[in-house]
Amino acid sequence: MQENNVTPVKTEQDPSENVSMKSLLEAGSHFGHQTHRWNPRMSTYIYSQRNGIHIIDLQQTLSLLIKACAFVESVIAKGQKVLFVGTKTQAQDSIKEEAVKCSMPYINHRWLGGTMTNFETIQARINHLLDLEDRQSKGEFARYQKKEALKLEEKITKLNRSLGGIKTLKTLPGAIFVVDVGKDNIAILEAKKLGVPTVALVDTDCDPTPIDYPIPGNDDAIRSIRLVSTKIAEACNRGSLLLAAKEADEQAAAQAASDAQVSANQEADSSESQTSTSTETNEISSNDSTVGENTTAETSNSDAPSDESDQTASQT
Repeated sequence: MQENNVTPVKTEQDPSENVSMKSLLEAGSHFGHQTHRWNPRMSTYIYSQRNGIHIIDLQQTLSLLIKACAFVESVIAKGQKVLFVGTKTQAQDSIKEEAVKCSMPYINHRWLGGTMTNFETIQARINHLLDLEDRQSKGEFARYQKKEALKLEEKITKLNRSLGGIKTLKTLPGAIFVVDVGKDNIAILEAKKLGVPTVALVDTDCDPTPIDYPIPGNDDAIRSIRLVSTKIAEACNRGSLLLAAKEADEQAAAQAASDAQVSANQEADSSESQTSTSTETNEISSNDSTVGENTTAETSNSDAPSDESDQTASQT
């Protein structure tokens, strides 16, 4: 009961311990786009404007970032994956590095149409890529002509560029994290169609309504992208720890139940053996008493004729 009371508090406090208004300001997360490029649906998250540029309300950014991190942590704790998506130039390196740190799938080159809605076909291409890499590692390409081997290697490189980050994704993710909603709008549409929750860094020129967990902030500054991506990755790591602890508890409970069953079986066997031993002892004692009674009866029968002969002799 004590662990259940402590865990939720830790989930909500961890992001805010590492993120502050100062770090968001230093990363430039408060800078939006030019006022004439804004999306009116972002008015809720805009604090003011300065020199023709919208300024994002970082208080809302901080609270929504904490909320998004808590959600991501809960998704990972359930045993699901979070897909990192960032195909724009400024986000490619950050998305890949942070996704690798938390062992999550990622797409940082180009979102292939149907990556989620046509997942079976994408999975078939991933299996083909894994097969080619396996053949290459076994040295089978050496048996081909040089030109054919080069074509296969180029094919591996091309497939890795598009699918290399999702090779470990065997099922649909539990959520997706998107950096630029405008550029990767196809990913948002596919997620909404399949009911996959979305977490996204939303700038002032984007529409936040399709996003389940919007994080208002600058999606063009590299430091801003890295800061938010890092916090999402840290939430994934915390969720993985919770999942590992949960699995360890379940394994310990299963082991304890198994040990209890074994001990119960042993006790049952010992009681059965004691019962059978006592039964055998009773049978032996009853047999001994039966033998004694038979012996006594035989003795008495053998003595009876002698008494009769003595009586006949006395009468004579």
